[in-house]
This record gives sequence, C-alpha cells and structure tokens, in this order.
Amino acid sequence: MASSATTQTAAAPAIAYDGGLTCSIGVTSLDRAIPWYTDILGMRLLYRRDDLAWCELKSDVARVNVGLSQVERAGGPGGATLTFGVVDIDAAKAALDAAGVRQDGPILDIPGMVRLLTFYDPDGNTLMFYQDMSGDSASG
Repeated sequence: MASSATTQTAAAPAIAYDGGLTCSIGVTSLDRAIPWYTDILGMRLLYRRDDLAWCELKSDVARVNVGLSQVERAGGPGGATLTFGVVDIDAAKAALDAAGVRQDGPILDIPGMVRLLTFYDPDGNTLMFYQDMSGDSASG
C-alpha cells in the first residue's frame, strides 16, 4: 500500500509551466539601463511601456526574457542573481573589460565543474556568467 506522500509525489504537478521565464530587475533609469543591456549583453528590446515604467528584453536563451522595472532605488542585497551560461567565459570577460563593466574579482574556477564571473549593471544589480566545465553542458 502506497503512503500518502508517495501518492502525492506521483500525482501531476499543481502548476503546469509553459517553459517561458521572464526575470525582473529593478533599475533607476530605463533610459540608461536599456542601452546597457542591449549593447553590453546583446539583448534586444521587445517593448517599452513608460506608463508602467517597464520594458522587456529578449535574451539569446530560448524563451528567457529580462524585464526592467524603473524604481527609485535599485540593487542591493537580497535580490536574485541572473546567471547566464556562456560558451567562452574568457571572451565574455574580455567583452565586459572592454566596456568598463565593474566585476567582483577574477573568474572563479571550480575544477571539473564550472567557471563563474560576477559583474554588475549600472544600478549595482548582481549578474553572473558561467561556463560549464563538467563535460555535460546540458546540465546548465
């Protein structure tokens, strides 16, 4: 006889996700943030709604968008950190260096697992790049 915990686990999930993800970041100026996210990170502006102080950008990750919400004060501890997988973290770091993007130290190497680089947008929001070194790039 199956326990109630086993029965609940086998049941269909209560939330059916469709595979899309929009990550929201607070910024103090859409006018400053949009060019930074498009020029530095290569995202594309999908739309901007000044009446809502909101815009949405398309990333190169399938069905992952970044929403920018204009707020009085942005950044700081406690927020989520968007971490983007890259093919070549050294090349990504060089691109950030060339653009004068502030970073939190050098690339962190975790041998046989991952390489990480933490950097900041103009409002101090923490972002990261990772390069999978496990040999299983599908694990993300």
